[in-house]
Formats: sequence, structure tokens, C-alpha cells
Amino acid sequence: MTRGICILGATGSIGKSTLDVLSRHPETFRVVALTGNQRVQEMLELCKIHQPEQVVMASPEAAQQLQVLLRDAGLKQIRVESGPEALAGVARMDGVDEVMAAIVGAAGLLPTLAAVEAGKKVYLANKECLVMAGKLFMDRVRARNVVLLPIDSEHNAVFQCFADGRGVRRILLTASGGPFRTWPLERLEGVTPDQACAHPNWVMGRKISVDSATMMNKGLEVIEAHWLFQLPAEQIDVVIHPQSIIHSMVEYVDGSVLAQLGNPDMRTPIAHALAYPERIESGVSSLDLARAADLQFEQPDLQRFPCLALAFAALRSGGAAATVLNAANEVAVQAFLDEQLPFARIAALVEDTLAELQPAAPDELDAVLAIDHEARVVAGRHLRRHAAAPSA
Repeated sequence: MTRGICILGATGSIGKSTLDVLSRHPETFRVVALTGNQRVQEMLELCKIHQPEQVVMASPEAAQQLQVLLRDAGLKQIRVESGPEALAGVARMDGVDEVMAAIVGAAGLLPTLAAVEAGKKVYLANKECLVMAGKLFMDRVRARNVVLLPIDSEHNAVFQCFADGRGVRRILLTASGGPFRTWPLERLEGVTPDQACAHPNWVMGRKISVDSATMMNKGLEVIEAHWLFQLPAEQIDVVIHPQSIIHSMVEYVDGSVLAQLGNPDMRTPIAHALAYPERIESGVSSLDLARAADLQFEQPDLQRFPCLALAFAALRSGGAAATVLNAANEVAVQAFLDEQLPFARIAALVEDTLAELQPAAPDELDAVLAIDHEARVVAGRHLRRHAAAPSA
């Protein structure tokens, strides 16, 4: 009997990689629902290949356009809806056994929580769920006895090496260092969006590519690791590994260090999670150890990557600092991509927002969303000041 899958964020890089893996195992998986933002033509092509029962687009305009194209393509049986309620609806719909949560940013929280509340098996590729609402989210996972498997390459690697968690001294999350690891600091002020999105090892969306360039992505992963593996900040380290061959490591009290290696291809952690505890073919080529023999490691320079320091500070301070951090970062990154904010001021905008807002930890979803909204308003105010400041 096949397992029904809903992919939240099907037109993104994780969604496409997931569909590639699923297509290799049609006897095991069937695509029941797909969701996307505004890429109507891309969603049409996915529908032609995978023929889901239902599709959700972000806006009514995109949904209407897709519905017309599907009808013209002879696929009028596919239902098309739009909006947040429909997004949550497909995450909990009958016929869906498992949900790939691959929507980028805060927008992924509500539908992923809907999947958890419905008792679906969840593959978590949206780190913001745990950054924004870590305790609330994990409490609901435990209350519903939901199987939650990490998809981020780093957390999946830790999961593969973590065993039962006994005797763990620390985990080490690896980071490529992004495209500006060796740039002189004075050059960072003039970084363009295209330069920031040109990741040396991974093919990713623009927002996560910028986060990788600032290393905020690694900071968010530190917070995510705290909730996934129940470890304090003191037992989570970050090491720069430019080759992206070792995806993360776990060190034990006896001195053993277990590492997960592989080519930098997201189909590996996706296939691992989909098949767990078994293994299936992912389409990823074998790692050539002879060619990958030169593996380098270095400590992150927090002067170059202040966003990483901000994330560690937010985790240590507790309360809703991580929620504020994430919201301010989303505002800052979008402003940078829109060429309204210099790359080198992303961290400053986030820091200013964190300094102004210090709310207590939220105990319900409405409180999380309220803090997220307030942080965006405050970040927007600081944005106007930073955008108006003269260049260095």
C-alpha cells in the first residue's frame, strides 16, 4: 500500500528534490497534495508529472491562473485552492499520511503545526517552526505522538550519528562559510543580492542563500538543534567546513566523534527520512573519497559573521528572543534582496530589534504570532533608519 504525501513548498529546492526522490519509488509513495507560492508555470509542470489530488497556491490570482492552465492541459480533476486556511487544510487532509514541511520562513509554521495536530508524520525542513515556537511546537509533537524527522542536512546528519543520545558531549554543526568566507571585511558593504545568492556548494532559494552568506542560517540551525536534540547552547558548536562533505558530527564523552559524510545534495537527507529506519536509493552519486581527501575546518569569525553570535545570544537569553530574531532577520533579508539595505547592515538591524524587544516566552500560538508581528513592525522602523544611513 502506498503512502500519501503532501509537500508544503513543492516549487522550492527542497520540494523539487523531494519529488525527485519520490519519483524513484512510485510503488511506495503517492503525491496527494502540493503547495506553492506564485510560480504557476512550475506548479503546472509538477501537476502534469505527479497529478496530485489538490494544489494550494498563495494567492487567489495564482490559483485561478493555475486552474485555467490545468483545465487546458486536461487535468481539471485537480482541485486548486489558495490562502493560509487551505494550506493548513491540505496538511491535515484525509489520504495524507506524511507531510514534507518545506515552506521557507514564518509562513511554514501554521501548516506544519496543522500537520502535527492531525497526527501526520512530519519531515521538517522548515527550521522557523522551532526557532519561532520551539517549546510550543515540540510539546504538541509529543502530545500527539508524532514522528518528526529532520531534513536539514546538518540535523539529519546529527540524527544519524546521535543514537539514543547517551554519552553525548556535544554536537558540531558544519557550515560552508558561504561565498564571502575569505573576502576582506571592507568589501562586504557592497555585496549584491546575486553575489550573496551564489552559494559555492548548494543550490538553494534566495532567502536561505542570503542566510547562509551571513551565517544566520547556521544560527537558526543552532536553535533548531537545541529543540530537536534537547541540548543547551553550551553543547552545540559550529565549525566551518568549506567542502560541505561532512554534514555534521557528534562527539561523545569517551572521545569518539561520529560524522556523516556525503556529496552536498539534499536528496540524501530527504531519502534517509522518507525511508527511515530503512534506506532507499536517492539518485545521489557516490562520494569519491580520493577527490574529497582535502577536508578543511576552521572556527567561525564572529566579526565576519555577527548573525551567528546574535543567534547564540538569543538562544541563551530565552524568552521570545528567537522569535524576534527570526522576524527581524526575515525583514532584513527581504530588504537586502530588494536592494533597500546593504548586506553588511543585516546584522545591525536584527541586533537593534532584539535590543528593543524582550518579550516573555509565548505559551500559545496567538502569542507567537503577535510577537512575530510586533518584531516585524519594529524591524521595519529600524530599516528606515539603516537604509537612510550613508554607506561606509
